Amino acid sequence: MEELLKKGSLRLHWAYEHMPVMQTIDRRFKKEQPLAGLKIGMALHTEAKTGILAIVLANAGAKICLASCNPLSTDDSVAMALREEYGLDVHAKKGENQDEYYNNLNTVLNTAPDFLIDDGADLITMAHTKRRDVLSNIKGANEETTTGVVRLKAMAKDKKLEFPVLSVNDAKMKFLFDNRYGTGQSTFDGWMNATNLIVAGKRLVVAGYGWCGKGVAMRAKGLGASVIVTEIDPIKAIEAKMDGFEVMKMVDAVRIADIVITVTGCRDIVRAEHFITMKDGCVMGNVGHFDNEISKSDLNSITKNVTQVRDSIEEYLTKDGRKLYLIADGRLMNLAAGQGHPAEIMDTSFATQALGIEYVKNNYSKMECKVYDVPEDMDLEIAKIKLESMGVTIDTMTDEQVHYVSSWQEGT
Repeated sequence: MEELLKKGSLRLHWAYEHMPVMQTIDRRFKKEQPLAGLKIGMALHTEAKTGILAIVLANAGAKICLASCNPLSTDDSVAMALREEYGLDVHAKKGENQDEYYNNLNTVLNTAPDFLIDDGADLITMAHTKRRDVLSNIKGANEETTTGVVRLKAMAKDKKLEFPVLSVNDAKMKFLFDNRYGTGQSTFDGWMNATNLIVAGKRLVVAGYGWCGKGVAMRAKGLGASVIVTEIDPIKAIEAKMDGFEVMKMVDAVRIADIVITVTGCRDIVRAEHFITMKDGCVMGNVGHFDNEISKSDLNSITKNVTQVRDSIEEYLTKDGRKLYLIADGRLMNLAAGQGHPAEIMDTSFATQALGIEYVKNNYSKMECKVYDVPEDMDLEIAKIKLESMGVTIDTMTDEQVHYVSSWQEGT
């Protein structure tokens, strides 16, 4: 227990040292106490960078209750350090079963939070369905990821969303960096931890060419893989082709793929029709939020035996004698088998979360029950702090240039 606590403490201190934007916000929050007396319920991947967000919000005066948003993404050492060293209310452990997962979300809601911070929208959805008793106290929320934003926009469209939500995921300082560079690097951190296998020289399929998929494809190419992209969006498919990748249907790609990585936010991306023709020895992993992108029910239907072959890998021996491999039970491999995105990347994402919850707290009474974009000035503030921390200075427009770009009469 002592060693686990020390490990978690070191990871938190290391993360904080590499999150300069969060340090800047932390200094202001400690002084101004903008969240004093508020209760914030959080469902996020419980690891070091999330821990820093929780600590900074607590330093701002809030009472925090944190659960994980995924059964396999908790770093137990960090969860222990948050409880023992920082006194935070944390209900998360790696390998939660389904009952434990939802019990922990219920525990968060039992605190009657004023605001929610969610990743994937399970916590917000629960508050709108099974736990409507807490709705009257919740004034607003933030949502971290694409999957959650899609769900919440559907709720708003059906007029079922009962408080305003800020889409942190759609902030430029989140998706342009977290989704692309963070996912790209952490996916292969998880890959190496899980498999200890090389990527170079292999055919690697990336399912989905959104910002996360672009990051995975870019990093896979850099590691020496021959990258194939599968898509349903013609525009994204053309973009992948113009970026130098092969583009084809999944049913054709799996016949030659050594590695398949799904990152779409949708379900059943790899399913029965793909498993029956999949190349022997193919290794599959998912980086989408939920564990339904690779259909485990379909995979089991063609399997005669399942064997644990590494800590995070199961071997599926098919009825026709092929061996197919699945990383981390189909859950997001960058956290279930790795440590998630780098601290420098999550610095800007969680800075958006911290300033975002302050924004919702200050403005919820004027906001409708819908999903809002992050204000542009917040994005710019975070970008400026990040540039300063990197020792980068940029130009500013002269008065003449400001006049030129705002005038419709002058063409020279």
